Amino acid sequence: MGEHRTEKREKKNKIYLIDVTNRDGVQTAFISLSKLEKTMLNIYLAEMGIYQSEFGFPALQHEWNYINANLELQQKGIMGDMILQGWVRATVEDVERAVKYTNVEHLNLSISTSQIMTEGKFGGRITREDVLKMMTEAVAAAKEAGIKTIGVNAEDASRTETFNKDGRYDEDYLIRFALAAKEHGADRIRYCDTLGYDGTISIYESVRRIAEEVQLPVELHCHNDLGHAVANSVAGAMGAIDAGVDAYINTTVNGMGERAGNADLVSVILALKKSRGLQGKDILDEKVDLTKAWKVANYVANSFGVGIPINQVGVGSNAFAHESGIHADGMLKDRKNYELYSPDELGIYGNEVKSVGRIITTGEYGGIKGLLHVYEQLGIELESPRDTLRLVQYANLHNQKPLTPDELRLIAKYPAEVEKILTVDPRKVD
Repeated sequence: MGEHRTEKREKKNKIYLIDVTNRDGVQTAFISLSKLEKTMLNIYLAEMGIYQSEFGFPALQHEWNYINANLELQQKGIMGDMILQGWVRATVEDVERAVKYTNVEHLNLSISTSQIMTEGKFGGRITREDVLKMMTEAVAAAKEAGIKTIGVNAEDASRTETFNKDGRYDEDYLIRFALAAKEHGADRIRYCDTLGYDGTISIYESVRRIAEEVQLPVELHCHNDLGHAVANSVAGAMGAIDAGVDAYINTTVNGMGERAGNADLVSVILALKKSRGLQGKDILDEKVDLTKAWKVANYVANSFGVGIPINQVGVGSNAFAHESGIHADGMLKDRKNYELYSPDELGIYGNEVKSVGRIITTGEYGGIKGLLHVYEQLGIELESPRDTLRLVQYANLHNQKPLTPDELRLIAKYPAEVEKILTVDPRKVD
C-alpha cells in the first residue's frame, strides 16, 4: 500500500466509502433482496461513485452464480472501477471455497477479537492466540491464492476487553492483531463497532492509536444500537486520517442492517460534506456523486419493501418540509436559513408521478405482445423477444414484484449474465 503518513507523501489522505448493503443490509431480519436486486444495487452504487461494494458471501453456494455473473458484468464495464469484495470468515476453509467456486479477487476476512465473543462463540475452546493463528493462516491462504485486496475484520473490536487494572480498553491486543494481519499481507484493518457500543470520543481515540501504531488504512464498521452509527463512523474515520492513513467507512443504503441497522450511506456523505469542521475540507473521495442518492435510496426501499421514514436524512419526504411560521418565513426569504443542503444536491428534482389510465406491463405471466410494447416504450428493439420474455418471466418470479425499467434494460442487454444471476442450484456440491 506504500507510505501512508501525510507528511511523507503528496497525496492527501481521504475517506472512501464501502457499501455493505449486499452483505450486511441483506441480513436484516424478516426482509431480503433478490440476486437481481443485489445486482442492480451494485450498478447504482457504481454510478454513485462508491469505492467498493461488499457484494456477497463467496463461500455460500447460493451466492456463487450471482457473484460470478456480477464479476462478468464488471468486466464488461457496467460497474466502472468500483471494487466488488466478498466477505468470508477468517478461516482457510472459507478462503479456499471462495477461490474455488468464484472468481472473486477481493476478500474481507472476519473473526471476533473481543473476549466476550471469543468465549461466547467458541465456548472457551480457543484463546486469543488461537484467534491470531486462525486469522493469519487465513490471510496467508488468501495471499497465496492471489487475492488482490485483503481486509481483516476485527469483529466486536469496540468491546475488546482489557486485562489492565485501570479498566482501559485493550488496544494493545487490537494492535497485535492488526500488526499480525499486516505482516501476513493484509491491506486494511476493519474496526467493527458490532453492537454500536462506542462513542465518538472513544472510537476516535482507539482508531487513532491503532492507526498510528500499525500504519494501515482503517475501515469503520459501525452499528446503530445506541443511535451513534453515523457519528461514530465519521469520528473513527477522522482518527485514522489524523494518524496519517486513509479511512474507509462501511455504509448501508437507508441504514439497513442487523437489529437497529448500520451507518446510513446518505447521512455519512452529508456529514462528511456539510458538518461543522468538515465542510470544505475535501476529505471525501471526490468520485462520490450525491445526486444519485434519491435514486439509490428509493430503489433499495422498494426492493426491501421498507418505506423511507419521513424524517430520513436527506431523502425522507419531510427532509425539506417546513411548517413552523418562523421556519416558513425564513425559508421564503433565504433557504439557507433552515437548510444545510438543497434537494437538487441529492437528485430530488420534483414530484414523481405514477402513470394512470391504460397501462400495459410485462412480468411472470406476460406475453410477447405486452413485452414488445413495454420495450418499445423504453426505446429498445429486442433481438430475440421470446428469449427475453423467458428471462423477464423468471426475473419477475425471482423478485416477486414488478420489474423496474432499469431491470428490464439489464435483461435485454446482458441476457447471459442475468440468466446466471437467476439460477440457483440447491444440489450439494461438496
